[in-house]
Amino acid sequence: MRLTFWRLIGLLFLILLATASVRGWQFIHKLEREVVARFTDHHWAVPSKIYARPVLLYPGLDLERAALVDRLERLEYHRVPHPIQARGEYWRDPVTGDLQIFLRESGVPGRRRGTQRVGVSVAGNRIERLVDLDDDTELPVVETEPEVITRLYAQTVEDRRVVKLHDVPSLLVKAVLATEDQRFFEHTGVDFRRVLGAGWANVLAGRTVQGGSTITQQLVKNFFLTQDRTFQRKLTEVCIALIIEAHYSKLQILEYYLNEIYLGQRGSKSIFGVWEAARFYFGKAPRDLSAGEAAVLAGMIKAPNRYAPNRHPERAIRRRNYVLRRMAERGAITPDEARAAMQEDLGRRETPPERNKAPYFADFIRKRLEDSYPAGTLTRAGLNVFTTLDMRLQEFAREAVQQGLAALEEAHPGLEREEPGKRLQACLIAIQPQTGHILAMVGGRDYRDTQFNRVTQASRQPGSIFKPVVFLAAIEHERELQSGRYLPTRLVKDVPFTWFYEDKEWRPSNYRDQYNGFVSLQTALARSMNAATARVAQEVGLEATRETAFRLGFPGPLPAYPSLSLGAIEVTPFDVGVAYGTLANQGTFTPPAAITWITSSTGAVIEEHRLSAEQRIDPDAAYLLTHLLAAAVENGTGIGARRRGFLHPAAGKTGTTNDYGDAWFAGYTPELLTVVWVGFDQREPHGLSGAAAALPIWTAFMQRATVGTAPASFLPPPGVTLVAVDPQSGLRATPDCPNVMEVAFPAGQEPLIACPYHGRVEHRTAGAAPRAPSRRTAATPPPPPDPPAPKEDPSPPAQPAPAQPWWKIF
Repeated sequence: MRLTFWRLIGLLFLILLATASVRGWQFIHKLEREVVARFTDHHWAVPSKIYARPVLLYPGLDLERAALVDRLERLEYHRVPHPIQARGEYWRDPVTGDLQIFLRESGVPGRRRGTQRVGVSVAGNRIERLVDLDDDTELPVVETEPEVITRLYAQTVEDRRVVKLHDVPSLLVKAVLATEDQRFFEHTGVDFRRVLGAGWANVLAGRTVQGGSTITQQLVKNFFLTQDRTFQRKLTEVCIALIIEAHYSKLQILEYYLNEIYLGQRGSKSIFGVWEAARFYFGKAPRDLSAGEAAVLAGMIKAPNRYAPNRHPERAIRRRNYVLRRMAERGAITPDEARAAMQEDLGRRETPPERNKAPYFADFIRKRLEDSYPAGTLTRAGLNVFTTLDMRLQEFAREAVQQGLAALEEAHPGLEREEPGKRLQACLIAIQPQTGHILAMVGGRDYRDTQFNRVTQASRQPGSIFKPVVFLAAIEHERELQSGRYLPTRLVKDVPFTWFYEDKEWRPSNYRDQYNGFVSLQTALARSMNAATARVAQEVGLEATRETAFRLGFPGPLPAYPSLSLGAIEVTPFDVGVAYGTLANQGTFTPPAAITWITSSTGAVIEEHRLSAEQRIDPDAAYLLTHLLAAAVENGTGIGARRRGFLHPAAGKTGTTNDYGDAWFAGYTPELLTVVWVGFDQREPHGLSGAAAALPIWTAFMQRATVGTAPASFLPPPGVTLVAVDPQSGLRATPDCPNVMEVAFPAGQEPLIACPYHGRVEHRTAGAAPRAPSRRTAATPPPPPDPPAPKEDPSPPAQPAPAQPWWKIF
């Protein structure tokens, strides 16, 4: 305790004047205990931050794909008209288009780095070379710091980052002291000389022109007391100020003050502390502030919103110049330095609007965190949550959903609804199959209207996008028995039939009761034929179908009803994404991941997500099904993606429920899986198929997501052989066959005989390389010019599943 004799006398005098009784002594001891306990145990209310994944820059990267300049702006870098000089700046050469970026520190665990000056040489629209400008060494890759998605606030919305006093430049400290408390290191918490001087000045002016509060008193007012202007509150303020000065050093008090002061608003959020203010108003850390910028912040303390440079630049300049003159008078800077600082450009910049850039994803993250951390920890402990979200893809996804729904309502006016809660909705989730990382998540058309996340919370019938599970079970059955029964060219009946089960019967029907007789398995899936699919499911067995679905990632238990084969169950788009992700990852199940690291406010690693994988489907079987789904995109129900200009190799499946209440498309390239659902929350029929409603949104997103990337093909594993086949005969195509499709077979089970229907008959041995097709490679014969997209058969409604223990499912 540093309670000196004169401080004690002053404190006692004030208390005795207020109480004039023995209770004054009791008040002293009680107040002292409360103040010391609260001050010592105080923890700043620092919101946790949720970050998107950082961006990697490397030679060959398409700048449009990386959206580098837009990303720098969102990271609050400011463009300068000259080569970079300070952290947080970037410059682009107007002649060559090359860039210079002064990167700030990055706190991503495992990849931490300090500040770095990077040169980016550009050729055309691609990065040609990356150079460290400090030592002129070439860099193979550069990582930007991650972008903040949102912050997790308590009821009081405060932005604050706590800094140590040694991280605050002396120039800013001097500016604050010159403005707010010149005798801070001389008084004992209350500057009686200043109080008398301020009182006399106010009397002469006839109004309040000066304040007499010290920095310690301001801290007390913000930290302990209300803003009421009463004699009792002022007297209590003085008492607490003296107690604090007796127990804590001047440097401790100053550090608390610099983190506690209020410095304006960012929308609905309050800015506290010099670090957050420096970043918001100037895009810099405090140590990078110029003399003029430091004077601006110090001048704002008196009236933050009145002197905010982004709102009132003229007032901010006048106040800045006043602070600089005070600093020069005290010898904190020289007169020449003051005059130079007064000539500085204010540095006012257009601050990006503060909004949650991925609200559904942020809610998803928050709910997961709440399972492991107390709510107070999330809103006050300043955790750093690093996620898998790609902000560029997230923006593409949001626009694809909103624009896609608007286009549907324009084309079909009957879908429009006035009430926000009843409007047509859509959701989208994009996943990196190899890692399970969630790259984009849009839970609805507008978070402001409804916070219901349809990706994770809407259980709907998947319809025909469940059909691939049936065909995968058949493929696995074929690989085990090698009977030739479930090869892609095997013919199956697409005719009405009755499936008898448990003394009941079920009759699957095709769209508009149109049947096709005998069709190949490849055609049955590509054209989404209900009767043919159900017949395959009957042959393979429901138990095999259910077990295959579970291994893919669909949640169990699944009902043991025949309508399961046509998707008559309820799952979320998230569940669909997990299952299709296993297919896209060559049969390897990778648990979906949204969080990579969590660190404390000091940067210590609290939690780390480690990649895990499990081979659940044989790679050969997974590829054989992917090849069938690629046929659906080339000439099946997914052909709309090609007609809209998406040309990358892709596999996918549409889905439409029997009542036309749910429309789906789930599709993937080797690097990216995306699932889209469209429907009304009230389960009102909208009359649109997956090809008409969900596929356009999927295509719009995938086109933008793959810009600047070289198309990658699905590579067949060693156990698969690709053969050019005549679709009419199902045999090896000859140069005379008018239509040719490429078909994937298990190695050793490919057709050996050449097609006899067109020209020469030619025999080949197994494994012989097929001749190049003389026509376009297609999954089925090409349609006539500009035909409508193949109609998929809507799936029947779900049948209630009896309650049963989980061990009886398989």
